[in-house]
Amino acid sequence: MPLIPVNGVRLHYLDDGDGEPVVMVMGTGGGARAWHLHQVPALTAAGYRTITLDNRGIAPSDECAEGFGVDDLVGDVAALIEALELGPCRLVGTSMGAYVVQELALARPDLVSRAVLMATRGRGDEMRDALARAEAELYDSGAALPPSYLAAVRAAQNLSPRTLDDPQAVRDWLDVFEATPPAGPGVRAQLGLEPIPDRLAAYRAIAVPCHVIAFADDLLTPPHLGRELAATIPGATFELIGGCGHYGYLEDPEAVNKSVIEFLRAPV
Repeated sequence: MPLIPVNGVRLHYLDDGDGEPVVMVMGTGGGARAWHLHQVPALTAAGYRTITLDNRGIAPSDECAEGFGVDDLVGDVAALIEALELGPCRLVGTSMGAYVVQELALARPDLVSRAVLMATRGRGDEMRDALARAEAELYDSGAALPPSYLAAVRAAQNLSPRTLDDPQAVRDWLDVFEATPPAGPGVRAQLGLEPIPDRLAAYRAIAVPCHVIAFADDLLTPPHLGRELAATIPGATFELIGGCGHYGYLEDPEAVNKSVIEFLRAPV
């Protein structure tokens, strides 16, 4: 279990395949192994080396329950790239992970050759900000909600109507969500990154090639916010993948992997 000291914490990471490196950054509450269900096999088969990490807040990386900011997560990824001598390299992020990659591309363009940004945005809005505050308040209340209720809410928030209308798929997803351990203090610290500020003006200075992927049925980062971000970053490309919610990289991995690999391979 590789743990590496970077930026004052210990980060757990997984290193697979050979070829040009791709660093992959997961979203809030997600671990490195989520990438290994679909994206890592596709990328290694395409000839890439993948480095996936558990962000601080997610064991076995340090949980840092006292809290942290996005600059800490950016610093972690930058330090990991430097420690493994990967840069400049390709990066892929989803949700909070895309936020981290966006900030890294802005702060340390010397470490980023190109970036894929999935299920992302450049600012908050009233609904997303309200949900973020409510989730933090729920955690802080100490309320013990039934796992079946939490699983149903998670499915409704993160999956597409196409998936939710499939009885077998719903049963499978609910089983997975109910078996997921409850969020710990490290995940609560990640929740503290929300609500995100309006960073659109700053992102006009991103100079590395970026590809934004939005999911048509995403309630948490709706497509118009991803399209807005792509229009803000100079030269960024945009793709909308239909029939997917916030977990589009799990709902339609074939379409997501095709979009990612085509962009990573495209000439500069």
